[in-house]
Amino acid sequence: MKPLHKVTGIAMPIERVGINTDQIFPARFLKQPRSVGYEQFTFHDLRRKSNGALRDDFPLNQAKYKDARFIIGNSSFGIGSSREGAVYTLLDAGFQVLIAPSFGDIFKANCFKNGVLTIELPDDVVAELRREAAAADAQEFEMDISEQTLRRPSGEFLSFQVEPFQKHCLMNGLNEIDLTLEFAADIDAFESKQRVRRGWIVRA
Repeated sequence: MKPLHKVTGIAMPIERVGINTDQIFPARFLKQPRSVGYEQFTFHDLRRKSNGALRDDFPLNQAKYKDARFIIGNSSFGIGSSREGAVYTLLDAGFQVLIAPSFGDIFKANCFKNGVLTIELPDDVVAELRREAAAADAQEFEMDISEQTLRRPSGEFLSFQVEPFQKHCLMNGLNEIDLTLEFAADIDAFESKQRVRRGWIVRA
């Protein structure tokens, strides 16, 4: 995954509480390979009316949010099933930072594993950020993971917390395989010793 340091861009607000992973990425699209472009499925059913037409009132359908890099959601964002496709679709749609008062635990873990930063802030603060993001003239937010700060359009800086191990992985673009490969020399040395000490268990 790509290293994550700073992200500057427009934020898309979503007011709905309890957005679940099926609303982010409906289950019927799981059969599709990611190569088809998962961004086309982002919030698929929330974005559309029953006849399939796009809803004008859903933020992702509004021109000012087409290049958004942040989502500012509401409580319990990403609850529900463990499908990783919910993170893939957001990532493929260009979202790199998600801000909400709380997230579904599995969804939050999947975000971390795929290089998407989740920021939890108090409910009242997030509500203010959604109002700023919904202003007539879309303004840019900026996230600096090194400083653990979020600059809002007003110019005010907010601090957020990120676990040191997660921060290290995100800043260096390390997924679970990459982390294992950091110990490749130690693994090779161990296997070499095993071949000498316990050659009988090593396949030819």
